[in-house]
Amino acid sequence: MGTEVTFDEIRSRTRALMPDVVEQLKSLIRYPSVAFPGYPSEPVNAMADATAALLKEYGLHDVRLIDIPGGYPAVYGEISPPPGAPTVMMYAHYDVQPAHKEDGWETDPWTPVEKDGRIYGRGATDDKSGIMITAASIRVFRGKPPVGVKVLIEGEEETTSHLDAFVAAHPELFRCDAFIVADNGNLTVGDPALTTSLRGEVSCIVEVRTLESPVHSGTFGGAAPDALVALIRMLATLHDAQGDVAVQGLRSGLPATMEYPEEIYRESAGLLEGVDLIGTGPLGARIWSKPSITVIGIDAPSISASANILIPRAAAKISMRIAPDADPDRELHILMDHLRAAAPWNVHVEVREVSASSGFICPAGGHGVVAARRALETAFGKPVLEKGTGGSIPLLHVLHNAVPHAEFILWGAEDASCSRIHGTNESVDIGELERSIVAQSLFLLLFKKGAVKRISEKKSGGSRSG
Repeated sequence: MGTEVTFDEIRSRTRALMPDVVEQLKSLIRYPSVAFPGYPSEPVNAMADATAALLKEYGLHDVRLIDIPGGYPAVYGEISPPPGAPTVMMYAHYDVQPAHKEDGWETDPWTPVEKDGRIYGRGATDDKSGIMITAASIRVFRGKPPVGVKVLIEGEEETTSHLDAFVAAHPELFRCDAFIVADNGNLTVGDPALTTSLRGEVSCIVEVRTLESPVHSGTFGGAAPDALVALIRMLATLHDAQGDVAVQGLRSGLPATMEYPEEIYRESAGLLEGVDLIGTGPLGARIWSKPSITVIGIDAPSISASANILIPRAAAKISMRIAPDADPDRELHILMDHLRAAAPWNVHVEVREVSASSGFICPAGGHGVVAARRALETAFGKPVLEKGTGGSIPLLHVLHNAVPHAEFILWGAEDASCSRIHGTNESVDIGELERSIVAQSLFLLLFKKGAVKRISEKKSGGSRSG
């Protein structure tokens, strides 16, 4: 059945599905499935149940929740492959970033709104659109895809994930020939791109102490060092005058082949008028392959609680994005050593590791990548570009270790120019969602044909070994 479906049939079936896809996506957005500590667990668990029910309705009948020790459940399902066909695993996640109307949302983030061909709401793109791409690409084949299918929908991608240890302990559940990760996308609507690399992320907390307790700033200021001032001086050494990372010894990856248009970057970042970009070199390299450092939190008195005292203790949490092929432990220790060395006036400094996650470079040269490029080009009607991603998906490295031979296809319905993932007024373009479903469905056909051709060549002795 699956191999008889043509591209025109995939396109027409997808078009017929879209009204239901749109309504189902709106339904999923209504779940405030924030898996961060301190947020209620009930909406997250309800979202897991809703995801499983949706996948079953769309043709993934063997679907269940897998208990992940210490975390939220993963949604998992399988469809056995036809004889001689490969198996793909489709990945997305059902948890989302926090969102509050008062943060600057034009509408309630948990009430989906359709406007000008886009659906607005938290998770509209990241990554409940990925769930819909997964489900719809199964339904296009009426539950009988041309390849074997495994589905993994994670519940903790946006926070500290407990899935890594589960994958390492149960690699047999994840064995496949290719992973399809529908948690990415294009720079602009209608311009297809394959994501080929992701930066990693490391973080630490640096704490500075100078005094046993707060003291009067008039009586003691001018000789005794203030902990917050010392910390500020240390943090200022992380960048040079141009904004490039000034920590010596960090690895930089190869520059991206695709350029990131500055006007799109400025608009999607919400950069205020007149503010300069920082760093040097191609913009794509600055975002996708070079290290970047952000101070993501500071423990110090608030303005409302300020007093005329010398501050005895101050601390900061620092997050550093690292090159896709960098060793996270090495990069983190370089950062921590830099902070210790930057401490002025012999202040007491403690630097503590928080996290260290690898980046990822997709294996190249496989027939899956060829099939993905053809699928995207056919679905979008344009040549396919390659890009990196500045964010991280730590699970990819874990999956690669569990299934070393598998290929990785990273794409999705995000468009960096307007989707505003993790930000206010997150949205997804409905046309982009439709084209993504067509591409993923077509990939299943092309990947099956490539696998059958490869097996045939091996049987006839036509392929080289090695």
